[in-house]
Amino acid sequence: MTDILTKPLLADLQDAEDAPVEVEAVDRPGNPLADWLTVPDQPILPAWARNWASVRANSGAFAKVTWWHARYHGIRTPKYAAKITGYSARGAFRGGRKLWPVLAAQDHTRAIKALRTQSTAKPEDTVLAAQTVLAHRERTVARRWRWGAAIGLATAAAVALNYASLGLQLAAGCLMCGGLTAIGWSDQAQILDHGTPPLRIAMDSQQLNDALRATGLLKQGKGDDDGPKVNCVMGPLRDGNGWSVIFDLPKGGGKTAADVLAKRTAIAAELGVDEIQVIMSRVRAAHGGNAGRVSMWVADDDPYLAPPTTSPLEAMDAFSIWEPIPFGQDARGNRVTLPIIWQSMFFGGLPRRGKTFSQRLLTAAGLLDPYVRHYVCDFKGGQDWIQTRQVAHRMVLGAEEDAILAFRALLKELLAEMERRFALLRGLPTSICPEGKLTPEIVKRYNMPFVLFTVDELQEAFLAVDDQEREEIINDMARIARRGPAAGFISNYASQRPDAKSVPTKLREIITIRYSTQVTDQVSSDMVLGKGKAAQGADASVLSEDHLGVGVLVTGPASFVTVKADKLETAAFNAMCAKGRVLRQACGQLTGDAASDPAAIAEASGVTVSPVLSDCLAVMRHSVKMHTVDLLARLENLDEDYGDWDAERLAKELEDAGVKRTTKQVNINGKNLAGYRREDLEAAMPTELLNAR
Repeated sequence: MTDILTKPLLADLQDAEDAPVEVEAVDRPGNPLADWLTVPDQPILPAWARNWASVRANSGAFAKVTWWHARYHGIRTPKYAAKITGYSARGAFRGGRKLWPVLAAQDHTRAIKALRTQSTAKPEDTVLAAQTVLAHRERTVARRWRWGAAIGLATAAAVALNYASLGLQLAAGCLMCGGLTAIGWSDQAQILDHGTPPLRIAMDSQQLNDALRATGLLKQGKGDDDGPKVNCVMGPLRDGNGWSVIFDLPKGGGKTAADVLAKRTAIAAELGVDEIQVIMSRVRAAHGGNAGRVSMWVADDDPYLAPPTTSPLEAMDAFSIWEPIPFGQDARGNRVTLPIIWQSMFFGGLPRRGKTFSQRLLTAAGLLDPYVRHYVCDFKGGQDWIQTRQVAHRMVLGAEEDAILAFRALLKELLAEMERRFALLRGLPTSICPEGKLTPEIVKRYNMPFVLFTVDELQEAFLAVDDQEREEIINDMARIARRGPAAGFISNYASQRPDAKSVPTKLREIITIRYSTQVTDQVSSDMVLGKGKAAQGADASVLSEDHLGVGVLVTGPASFVTVKADKLETAAFNAMCAKGRVLRQACGQLTGDAASDPAAIAEASGVTVSPVLSDCLAVMRHSVKMHTVDLLARLENLDEDYGDWDAERLAKELEDAGVKRTTKQVNINGKNLAGYRREDLEAAMPTELLNAR
């Protein structure tokens, strides 16, 4: 019976649950809640308080302004004291003038004068005469009481202050002085001078509108009308060491934020500053912006001339390449980091602008991760990269024929390793390799460390080969940069000559991260950073000779920032190379050339080896024999101190280092000249090093 009753009931409930439920639309017309749906998600905090770097910058600016005002008004203290003394004296005079009628009982005096006038008219009136005498008596009594009270209060106050503490006496004196000054005050009175800090730049909305109108970004008005103006969403206001403003371009003018960025130099000229001081960017929709919203920060002075910050990597004992690498700081002191896994990098710029030092920051991070395998190619062959021989699986120094052959072999090795890895990744189950790329587990389980492929002075390699070889090298490097990231290959290229031949389009266009120090013009800047980047505001030609270690960093199609790279001196970099070797030895990742390089083994073992012997082995790493003339040239390229050496001095120094030449003549390509064999140099190394190889 129960089942008969409950089944229809349950069926009705099920039908009710399955039936479509009409839900009232919140954004229907007339609903008061609909207005809330259109409220943009704007940040609650002001721009200067949204990160610690901005808070520190603005706190520092406030402290500077406070210190300036303290000095400005402090030096004018005597002037202010004289003013206060004058106002107090005037207040005392005014107070005395107001108090005298009370003390003198002038209210009684007026009554006496009236009675005297009546007595003169009626001298026989005795009642009137008696009233006059009584009035005189009352005035006398009033004067006695009032003067007595005033003198009594003053005496009591003086006695009390005499026995009071110094602080209380000063407080009472200030209170009395303030009271007298208030009495002596007037509408035109002013104690403090109006001090305005000497800001290098003073920007307001009118100045901003005038600058945009002068550069053609705003329409000109007619008659007395100034014309359309920007809508300042925030500011202009002081923000750290500069002025910050976020504005929307007026509708109907046909101008966009991209047009504003393209006229950075003209806007800077209208504002009266250098273009390096003007930092502009679009405000994207993700941050509440639109195609016409611009964020602008105008620095008081050049923000990139401050001393560089020491790289945090220098103090680290280990680092994970999976983490973003600390790279530098932007104009406002914000930390800039670079995630480099799955990426490829290109560095360019003029000589002696800090290009190599900036490039080494990324390689330095890889030194501190033992699961990063280094392939290093330095076609200049100097001291910048020589110590990476302590960790480098493969290393190429110089752009001579033997070095180019070694580089070609290195590229083939990398391509073969890349294909081997892809074959292995394709065979792994999705539970281990869900995205077809490396994971931390795969790196360690299958011994597939990241490969950091560093190439410096790329233009030297291109100049040393013919067009056919150059094209083959470009194809190999582009293939590694294009396909390699998924297999754990990180390309880190650099060239000193930003032209079409040194920076081929085929190679440049597939690089994801680009960094350029100073270049000569916008065309050269676009060669490094990408076509059209200068028009978007990413222009390295605005940098000057004083901007060492400063460059424009492009991390995406519309993402760029000017960065002052962290400082990492050569000595610190060399020390990190030694750390990297120890880390790799501890986990069995010291492989390739680094495991057998005699100079690297000597440095790691603390064994003293003659510097000239170590340098000769470094420049002969790709050759089994070399003529003395060529050896001297490569030594000079490695270190300028070898510039005044000749064959006799070289022979003597090597002989003192223990080198015993099996032959003084070597035949290379049919030329039989004085020279050295590498095995003779290696035989001069200490015995314990030879056994350790």
